Amino acid sequence: MDQRVKPSPEEIRRARKDNPKMRERDLAAQLGISEAELVAAHCGVAAVRVEPRVNDLLTGLEAVGEVLALTRNESAVHEKIGVYDKVVTGNHNAMVLGENIDLRIFPKVWAHGFAVEKRDGGEIRRSLQFFDAAGEAVHKVHLRPASNLYAYQKLVASLESSNQEPTVAILPSAAGGEGEAEGSVATIDDLRDRWSRMTDVHQFFGMLKTLKLSRREAVRMVGQDYAWLLDNDAVRAMFHHAAEGRMPIMCFVGNRGCIQIHSGPIQSVKPMGPWINVLDETFHLHLRTDHVHEVWAVRKPTKDGHVTSLEAYDANGGMIIQFFGKRHEGESEREDWRFLAENLPRIPNPTAA
Repeated sequence: MDQRVKPSPEEIRRARKDNPKMRERDLAAQLGISEAELVAAHCGVAAVRVEPRVNDLLTGLEAVGEVLALTRNESAVHEKIGVYDKVVTGNHNAMVLGENIDLRIFPKVWAHGFAVEKRDGGEIRRSLQFFDAAGEAVHKVHLRPASNLYAYQKLVASLESSNQEPTVAILPSAAGGEGEAEGSVATIDDLRDRWSRMTDVHQFFGMLKTLKLSRREAVRMVGQDYAWLLDNDAVRAMFHHAAEGRMPIMCFVGNRGCIQIHSGPIQSVKPMGPWINVLDETFHLHLRTDHVHEVWAVRKPTKDGHVTSLEAYDANGGMIIQFFGKRHEGESEREDWRFLAENLPRIPNPTAA
């Protein structure tokens, strides 16, 4: 946030009324506040503060039925229509493993929550919105016409906070991040040795932590047999090839508090200005291609053979979006996905960072 005096809740509500079509994220930026502060200003008017008790939320959402789940970062928005089922609770990690809604959640990041009502003509649009300590959105749940309104209202009542003040205390954004160096002294030989001995893609994060490397530092260092740089248009090309061939893919978009996954084919790919959009029946994706600074194809060993991902990074080295060919544990990688990933246009690797 900038150093201007922050507007009062009344001024925030007036700005919202004067700009009814502007996206909350954009209006908050214009006002020099976080999105959580924008929503909090409506407590007692069009919002109820709820406790971000993630495990209670996930188990309660099962009864609400069909909803739209939304997870985003600065450069990509991932929306899935479905049901919160196959919930796995946990204080450090929680999961939703449903057919359509597939989430990996880090509850300790969730700091603020609100149940929001927004009038749209004669309709009332209802949503649950959750934010981190810096006021950045981590996850949102939007009701659909088929949602069970009674179950939703019961859930909101069970989570309602005793604090309904129209302000919220915001902390500075967490320092560091996936794209920043952490003072690693890892050698290329050590990295390649550990990389070569992976038997599961989920071991990758632990390897990075041990070596004190960011993800992008690792892919730049490891060598072109494991990671190679692609043309920035590779993601757009992959989308069109996958849609044309009805190839089932996995698409991951996340932030510090939540990762949301689509598994399956894509059909309707629509570019619009800097955005590339997927507009399918139960899956919508919006990606800012002008934010993509580097695209890497990354090959990781597993006990089922190597698997290949496409990874797009922003200018700060943070992960925007990641793709795999759809596969289940115990299955080898799809040949059509591997062929596509290995034949997207390459460019020379930069000097190792």
